Amino acid sequence: MRPSAVQETAPGSSRFAEDVAYYLSQSPRQLPSHHLYGELGSALFEAICRLPWYEITRAEQRLLERRARDILSRVDPLSTLVELGPGSGLKLATLLSARPVGVMTVHLVDVSGAALDAAGRVLASHADLVVVPHETTYEKGLAEVAAGARAPGRTLTLFLGSSIGNFDPPGADAFLRGIHGAMSKSDSLLLGADLVKPKADLLLAYDDPLGVTAAFNKNLLVRANRELHADFDLRGFAHRAIWNAEASRVEMHLVSVQQQRVRVPAAELDVTFEVGETIWTESSYKYRADEIAAMLERAGFVTINQWSEGGFALALAEAR
Repeated sequence: MRPSAVQETAPGSSRFAEDVAYYLSQSPRQLPSHHLYGELGSALFEAICRLPWYEITRAEQRLLERRARDILSRVDPLSTLVELGPGSGLKLATLLSARPVGVMTVHLVDVSGAALDAAGRVLASHADLVVVPHETTYEKGLAEVAAGARAPGRTLTLFLGSSIGNFDPPGADAFLRGIHGAMSKSDSLLLGADLVKPKADLLLAYDDPLGVTAAFNKNLLVRANRELHADFDLRGFAHRAIWNAEASRVEMHLVSVQQQRVRVPAAELDVTFEVGETIWTESSYKYRADEIAAMLERAGFVTINQWSEGGFALALAEAR
């Protein structure tokens, strides 16, 4: 049963409504990928990270386990850690397991309160940590950290999990410049990036046989139905992953399997989908090692070291 149109829009949904109204009116139709990560979406993404076909998380975890001491030794003396999108907190906990004894402040930045709570619980077992959550966008979180009192020592910002791949090239450059702008000279950035690999491996990672990624993608429609009182029929859309070799990215789409009309009252939107028409929900760009270093350099960083394993890379860079 469709909710009454007189219900109030869920708190915090005004930006979502604005984006739905704007991006679903574009050609091709699209929705920003960050809206995938509500409470349900964050849980589904954590499940994706456990799938045997999604190697990114395990490769990154192995790199952190093996290189944690080396990473921390290159940013000494370290007093502050900032993680953008901490997820479950496991990756940060792995890095912190190699830190020397001493008080350290950790800032966690995420739009998902559920993700912040989960990461906070994992980090609670680490002594001498002051954990500060920021339930906001990355840009606003970085500004809040920069505006606060600065402790003696250096700051290391983490942007892991190949999240940089969700930005198109100009957007990635702008985002990294924003991180750089919030830093002091000699502060550092640890960046995770997925590498180009065979097409079949990439498509399995984004269209798994269990259908978890499909559920993650469709969760965007569930969110629109719940928060914006839309009437998307989930059976009317199918998940599709595409490898765009020319652009070096995997694209996720929701494909209309029938002609259908969708109403989104909170976004004042009434749209008709034709058979085969898609909503482009996410892009995940893949890199080569030299492209990662060049991207960091354009943003004002100097790459200190880069490690790779299993088709994934960690790059440590210093602000200059």
